[in-house]
Amino acid sequence: MAANDRDATFSLITSLWNSFRQVPPPAIPAVLDCLLASTGLSPSTLFTSLIDTSPDLTKDLSGNKLDSGDKYSYPASFVTALCHLLKKQGFNHDALKLFIWRIFLPLMKELHTLNRELLNQVAESFIIVLVETDSWVVAEANLVPFLLRSVYHSLGMIKNEESENNILGRLEVDKEHCQYPTWSLTLPVSCHILAVMLDVALSNQQIAVTTESIVANGHVDAQHFAGNLIWSLCIMAEHMLTESLEHRACAISFLLPIIFKAFAAYPSFEVLVEGNKCMLSRNFFFVKIWKCCRTLFSLGPVERRDAYSVLSLYLSFLPCDADKVAGLDISADKEFWEEIKRGLIDKEGSVRKQSLHILKTVLHINGNGGGHSSGASETTRKKHSTPQGMTKREAWAEVEAKSLGVGRVCNPTEPNLNSQQKWEAFVLLYEMLEEYGTHLVEAAWNHQVSLLLQSSTLHVNFVSSDGGGPRQNQLGMSDEIFSWLAILWERGLHHDNPQVRCLIMQSILGIKWKDYGNYANSVPETFILGSFLQALNDPVHHKEFGVKGVYSSRTIEDAAQFLHLYASCLSLKKWIAFLSNLASAARQHSFSRAGLMGLAECIASAAHRVTTHDNDGKAEVGQDAFNSESLLQNEKIILLDALRFIIESSKQHFNPNYRLRVCEKILETGASVVCTFDVPLEVLLHFISILPREFTDYGGSLRVKVQEWLMGCGRKHCSVNCSNVELKFPNSLHDFPSRFCTSHYTGNAFATYDDGDLDAWESDARRWARVLFLAIKEERHLIPIWTFIQNHIATVHSQNKNSEYVPVKFLIITLSLVMELQIMQERTTEYGIKFRTRSEFGSLETIDTLSYADAATLYQRFTNVFLSVMEELVLFADSSCSVFSSSIMVQDALPSSVKGKLGGPSQRRLSSSTTTAVVQAIKSVKTVALISSWCAQFESGSLLNSAFKLLWKLYQNTISSPARDSEMGAEICLAAYEALSYGLRALASVFSTQTLDFVSDNDKQLLSKVEGKPLLDSLILSFLQNVNDLLSVGVLVRTRRAVLMHWKWLCLESLLSIPGHAVKNGLHLKDNNTFFSDAALSQIFNDLVENLENAGEGSVLPILRSVRLALDLFAEGKSGSLVSSCNGVEAQMIWNLVRSSWILHASCNKRKVAPIAALLSSVLHPSLFADESMHTTEKAPGPLKWFIEKILEEGTKSPRTIRLSALHLTGMWLSNPRFIKYYVKELKLLSLYGSVAFDEDFEAELADNQDTRIEVSLLAKSPDPELSEAFINTELYARVSVAILFYKLADLADLVGSTNECGECLATLESGKLFLLELLSSAVNDKDLSKELYKKYSAIHRRKIRAWQMICVMSQFVCEDIVGQVTHQLHISLSVGEQLVPILRDYDMRPQALSSYVFIAANVILHASEAVQSKHLDELLPPIVPLLTSHHHSLRGFTQLLVYQVLSKFFPPSDFEAVSTMPLERRCFEDLKTYLAKNSDCMRLRASMEGYLDAYNPTISVTPAGIFINRVEDVREDLRCSMAKDLVTIKNESLRSNEDHNCSEISFNDDDENLHTPWPKDMVLDFQKKITLSKHEKKDGDVNSLLGHKESYKQLVEIEKEDQLLDQFLHSRSLTMERFKNSRQEFILVASLIDRIPNLAGLARTCEVFKALGLAVADANIVHDKQFQLISVTAERWVPIIEVPVDSMKIYLEKKKKEGYSILGLEQTANSIPLNQYIFPKKTLLVLGREKEGIPVDIIHILDACIEIPQLGVVRSLNVHVSGAIALWEYTRQQR
Repeated sequence: MAANDRDATFSLITSLWNSFRQVPPPAIPAVLDCLLASTGLSPSTLFTSLIDTSPDLTKDLSGNKLDSGDKYSYPASFVTALCHLLKKQGFNHDALKLFIWRIFLPLMKELHTLNRELLNQVAESFIIVLVETDSWVVAEANLVPFLLRSVYHSLGMIKNEESENNILGRLEVDKEHCQYPTWSLTLPVSCHILAVMLDVALSNQQIAVTTESIVANGHVDAQHFAGNLIWSLCIMAEHMLTESLEHRACAISFLLPIIFKAFAAYPSFEVLVEGNKCMLSRNFFFVKIWKCCRTLFSLGPVERRDAYSVLSLYLSFLPCDADKVAGLDISADKEFWEEIKRGLIDKEGSVRKQSLHILKTVLHINGNGGGHSSGASETTRKKHSTPQGMTKREAWAEVEAKSLGVGRVCNPTEPNLNSQQKWEAFVLLYEMLEEYGTHLVEAAWNHQVSLLLQSSTLHVNFVSSDGGGPRQNQLGMSDEIFSWLAILWERGLHHDNPQVRCLIMQSILGIKWKDYGNYANSVPETFILGSFLQALNDPVHHKEFGVKGVYSSRTIEDAAQFLHLYASCLSLKKWIAFLSNLASAARQHSFSRAGLMGLAECIASAAHRVTTHDNDGKAEVGQDAFNSESLLQNEKIILLDALRFIIESSKQHFNPNYRLRVCEKILETGASVVCTFDVPLEVLLHFISILPREFTDYGGSLRVKVQEWLMGCGRKHCSVNCSNVELKFPNSLHDFPSRFCTSHYTGNAFATYDDGDLDAWESDARRWARVLFLAIKEERHLIPIWTFIQNHIATVHSQNKNSEYVPVKFLIITLSLVMELQIMQERTTEYGIKFRTRSEFGSLETIDTLSYADAATLYQRFTNVFLSVMEELVLFADSSCSVFSSSIMVQDALPSSVKGKLGGPSQRRLSSSTTTAVVQAIKSVKTVALISSWCAQFESGSLLNSAFKLLWKLYQNTISSPARDSEMGAEICLAAYEALSYGLRALASVFSTQTLDFVSDNDKQLLSKVEGKPLLDSLILSFLQNVNDLLSVGVLVRTRRAVLMHWKWLCLESLLSIPGHAVKNGLHLKDNNTFFSDAALSQIFNDLVENLENAGEGSVLPILRSVRLALDLFAEGKSGSLVSSCNGVEAQMIWNLVRSSWILHASCNKRKVAPIAALLSSVLHPSLFADESMHTTEKAPGPLKWFIEKILEEGTKSPRTIRLSALHLTGMWLSNPRFIKYYVKELKLLSLYGSVAFDEDFEAELADNQDTRIEVSLLAKSPDPELSEAFINTELYARVSVAILFYKLADLADLVGSTNECGECLATLESGKLFLLELLSSAVNDKDLSKELYKKYSAIHRRKIRAWQMICVMSQFVCEDIVGQVTHQLHISLSVGEQLVPILRDYDMRPQALSSYVFIAANVILHASEAVQSKHLDELLPPIVPLLTSHHHSLRGFTQLLVYQVLSKFFPPSDFEAVSTMPLERRCFEDLKTYLAKNSDCMRLRASMEGYLDAYNPTISVTPAGIFINRVEDVREDLRCSMAKDLVTIKNESLRSNEDHNCSEISFNDDDENLHTPWPKDMVLDFQKKITLSKHEKKDGDVNSLLGHKESYKQLVEIEKEDQLLDQFLHSRSLTMERFKNSRQEFILVASLIDRIPNLAGLARTCEVFKALGLAVADANIVHDKQFQLISVTAERWVPIIEVPVDSMKIYLEKKKKEGYSILGLEQTANSIPLNQYIFPKKTLLVLGREKEGIPVDIIHILDACIEIPQLGVVRSLNVHVSGAIALWEYTRQQR
């Protein structure tokens, strides 16, 4: 029987398992109940059988044993069955434990990745079992420890059994009775189950604060379970918040919500910890959580975001009021408010939103922005819909803000706001800036901020009426309110809309900071150094910057004033640190021109603070004082370094006045803050040396300021006594040479250095020498320097040349003095400055304070000192140069440390010791060469002869030494050529008769070589051969070969310059001797040309200069004095030159000024340009013609190339006018050239680079340097140069036929006539220049202006033989003369064109000669006079002005008696002149156009100065603006007069003849001015008559009606015909705010496609634009185009609203209705906004509704044409 029972049970279980696959989970309990009832089995037996026979569900779920349909329903039914059986059993410890380990946890492990829904079902079923069976003790003993173990395992806290025991023991878990699997659940699943169990335990029954721990049967109730579990979860959550992102996410998503929910219901729980009862309070837990949040705040942006999530979660469950009651108030923590402030300005939008949410929660400001308003306030608001003192815009903003739910806009008339109201205003403004439209910010910002500030002055008590508290005090104190306002300012300054940014900046700078005293420094420094400076760099705030040479703006001035007050409130330490941080901003951000100037102004203003005892504090003593001084010194060093960077940054901007302004401000800052003894001398030298030399050298604008600073400041806060600085600073300069020469002494017998070390030392020495000559005042200041040189030379020579740094450093010091003397000599020569002269440069006074009689005295004293040490220098140099001798043995193999070097100017492939010897030799030769060339200007004698002997010996040894076959030997030869380059430059500059005699006496070998031959042939050819031999050996690496070539060309340049210097120095060769032979010179020239196209960047200038010198010698050689048997340059040589030069120029990526200028002056050499064969050869272009065509063609892409070409070519053409006929095409190109590119580095290169200044000065001089110099860096320069050229040539052409006529005169005249006819032909026949329709300021417009400007200049070349051709072309172009009268009588012509012809006719009359003036008056005045009555405002205004000018000239004033005897016509003209003279409107029109007619003068307008300097563009623009305003006024009156049909009707009363309001005297008879009555005038019942006679007013009304009819005639005719043909939809699209032609054309096309009633645009003339017509494809012919200027939109919209139209706007606002939800009325007018800014706020007020297009993507905007088309289609769809 038992076996049968087992079989029956097995069969039953098998059937039950099969049913799990068929029966859904909800039906399982019923099936089991039936089964239990029918079989009599107990629930425990069935449960045990199911568990024992259950398959491995995890394998079934992860494998493919189950069909996809029942893969998840089968486990769900099985779990449902088990849970039902557990509930049937009641409390069964073993059964539940078995279910947890065998079924529940394995399923949880698998289902979290397979099926989350099933996981939730299983967990829910299990939790229901716990609740219904009250089995919390089983869960606490088994499931909870396992889940906690899984979490702690993921935290890495369980590493071994001991750590597990520690953790689980601390959690009060009975680990001995818990058997855990070796695996763990995932972190999210574990946290989810724990959170669900706690939630159910809390909600199962009401939990008391204290609990009955253990019931009689040993069970743990839900209360006890919840208390222990929440203790465990609190500890675990604290750990998780400090771990990884996943742990924090689980804690925030699962654990913290249920924990906070528990504490929201119960402030504390009683728990058992190690057998002891403890109370877990919400305050204790939140203190822990707040500590974790503060840690997260400091870690990073992700952690910060999680911390805000924790706070938001806490405050959503636990309001701050609950914390107050319990003794914890988060708002009392200052760190909380600081974190909120940081969060509100965070770059991440989600963090800002969380911060705002937390702030509003703490402040009890609900989501709709409503705060706690008093009943009186609410009553007041209900009583007054529009509070007094608020504008309509502000009142509208209040309504809009209320509807948006962002808070109430406070009433400006209310008394001082309490703290809660201030917070509401703050939140309102913040939400506006973050979320809502620009128009709302503009409407509400100013008066809301003023309300926040109005009770925050120093004399007001800030204790709030609602009880105060930390949160109120945040906005209740002056020092706090600015920190919160800075948050609003920062968000506003980063707003997308530039108008909002301007508004915020004006709001900041508009505050009267003086009223707040020292509270100005409560503005956060981070805001000033961050957002404020970035806003100062925003160009939108500096629209007037740079206009008319003023490099400032209102924003810069106000910002400087604000920072001045801010800095005045700081202590000394903070002030210095603030200035350093402020200046360092230039390193952190890239500043524009205006931004950098603003930064410099602000720094200078902050540096000039007003110091007080309060902000400087008490003096410090002892060690603190020492540390303080050290800290201040470091801060000042940092400050000077930051200021130096600003000066460097200013150099990238081209304008010297701009750079001067920046440097002036930075220098003021340095002088205000730093005493010369506050910082080390080297730091000060480094700072001063960065100032541009043109500002600090002799004649410089900042020289005096620098001198005054260096010699003492007299400030009280200096660390030293400034009264002694005048002595201390020179002493420090005197000590510098000694310290400099010994600072690197190490005592090492083999001290080495290389080129890099020498460059660094030279920089230090050059800076010292510059400051030395800048600071000296008296002769005694230089005596210590002279003494040092004379005393130290002996020490130098006595030292072993390789033992110490002393010799080379002494040479560097000496060199720096010589080089500074050369610069001084150049500057004094240039400016003509004597040492006791006062001059003014710019706005600053320049005073040279040296007390010498003359600059020559200084030079002579230095010369004497140098000569006194010359012998020792020569001996030292001679000894050093022994390294170049061939007798010195060098090793063949390179050291291993050198083998890897590629080589370069400062990377010699030599050993360290050899490098030291070589660079010392080079430096010694350079020193001797520079000193000797300097002294030779003032003295001569044996001492100089010894120097020249050394240099000549070096030359002889170098060119005679054999080529080395080792790399080190070749490197030494290369170094010899480097030294030789300095020596040859000195020899060439002083080459004279004495030099030649000296060389001859000391070098007999030279005489034998040159006897009977040119002097320099063998020397130069030997030099070239020696270099070529060295190259042919092939031991030098490629980079070093390039270096050798560089020194070769420098030496060759010096050698070729010897003849020029010799002639200049008075040397004349005897016995028909010459310097060069023709063959040798040709060989040199060919060598130069061959190497030109492949020249390196550093070799370009020497080669081009050598080419120029060679061409000079060829030109001079024809006389036979310099070159023997010279036949000039062959044509093929020049072809080779121009081709190589063009290849060089085309392949060069860097278009530097010096190489371009050298290329032009070398290739376009005057001697070549004077040769006609260079320009043309047998109907083919010559080499120069070919080169000029190429260079100008390329110059159209390079502004500086074409400007320099224009400079040089115009000078060449002026010297050779007979060749202009070959360059008509090129002249036209220059005349029409214009570039939008601006060359910012051009003037910077001229100012900073000596080579650039030299090369530009060698270009051919401009005919008028004074005029052309002003345009050298503008796109005008090319045509200015051509205009000046022909203006000067016109004087030469005028000499034709006179006694002074020369051969060039006739050629000049013919060239001028040829070019004039070419320009006229282009103006008539060129496809672009002859166009009649073109856009203003387009490329065609600019080219036409340029062509006619040049034609004006060329008019001086009109002669009788071409006058017919000229007038014919003018007739075609301008339609003047016989054709002008018919045009003026063509009354169908467009008024704009007719206005131009009226202007032409008036000028013809006014400026004609007396012989023909009367004839022109008779012909042209009659057709002009009728135009005075034109309906077109512009034409009528022009005619009035011009007729007045004519009448004033031809009808002088006459007395009253003479008028009665005048003929009728004369009297009419007299009265007309009087009317035009006295009428107020005519007077206003003349005032607006004053200077326009006078700008044209037949004499001045044909001169370059008259065309390019006295330009009338500004006058013309003022005229257009004035007339446009008048036109808008008239159109507004027209629109207003049609507001209703009664507008033109006025009731008359014959009894009343006077107006209630007197009219202007001239208005009664002003028939030209339209008369429109305003609303209050129409309502006035006393207005019965205008003139007192009904008939007179009727005449005015008729004239007014005729005016209106004429204005609207063309449009009304087209509209009438269109309505007649087709019925259109009553939809009007207003696009007046749109200005882009493609969008307007597209909208016109769309309106025509959908038959819109009309398209309103700002200017109807846009339909004539070619681009518009191309896109609209004739749509403008069919769709009515209505002209509604922007200023007239309001009137037009109000008019249409009265006609029954619904006025809609396509705009995104808070109340916008989605397009798909809006039902369009039949009569609809839709307004489109601007492309970027949208619809202005004043237009939005008029709209009935705003609609928007729903958008789903990331990009949140559509093109305005596309948006309009979508809206119009939706309207059409609905109407259909």
